[in-house]
Amino acid sequence: MASIDVCYSPELLHLYDLKGKAVVAVDILRATSTMVTAFAHGARDIFPVMELEECRAFSGGGCLTAAERNGIKAEGFDLGNSPFSYMNGAVDGRSIAITTTNGTRAIRLSEAAEEVIVGAFLNLKTVARHLSELQLDVVVVCAGWKGQFNLEDTLFAGALVDCLQQDFTSENDATLASLHLYQAAKTDVFNFLRQSSHVRRLENLGIHEDVQFCLQHNLYEVLPVWRQDRLIDLAVVQS
Repeated sequence: MASIDVCYSPELLHLYDLKGKAVVAVDILRATSTMVTAFAHGARDIFPVMELEECRAFSGGGCLTAAERNGIKAEGFDLGNSPFSYMNGAVDGRSIAITTTNGTRAIRLSEAAEEVIVGAFLNLKTVARHLSELQLDVVVVCAGWKGQFNLEDTLFAGALVDCLQQDFTSENDATLASLHLYQAAKTDVFNFLRQSSHVRRLENLGIHEDVQFCLQHNLYEVLPVWRQDRLIDLAVVQS
């Protein structure tokens, strides 16, 4: 039986052997939720990069560019990191290069895995179904906040464990802790997170609606996966 493990921060990835495994990279507030939303609204592919200048360079190739630092849209880019910015038809059929404080780092540092999948509450069941079909050992890589633990990504990890616990074994105590936290929170995830650091950070920036949106479960049947140098929606490829 395959196993599922949870890495609470990309800074801890040196402790994990990703070879032959499936990674689910998650940054609930907001990078991976935004990427899932972009694909749901017709984005062709997404280039997640770690640095602002690297992202800016994509504009010459016809890509839309998106950048966020410390919760705020970076100056000089087409888009920020709010999922609502990707819903007006502007991304339909377009390539997007994106860099964020935490989420794009979690994706790119996981490239050694057999499969890298972008997860969010918005596509939870689709991710779980794909993992059940793959039957690879799984590591959920939480983006955290600047290398530190955060609660919302851990709750997603617990939700994924909850979906998969009949078919996957728990690898360590991080998996068990994530599951227990989600089981305590799942009846009202928003209120459970009200005092968490990043929710307070975003609400101080007036981004209350983004938080509520990103905590919705199973809104989209989107499956972003890493292929060579970009993310594609495997659900579209397979349809």
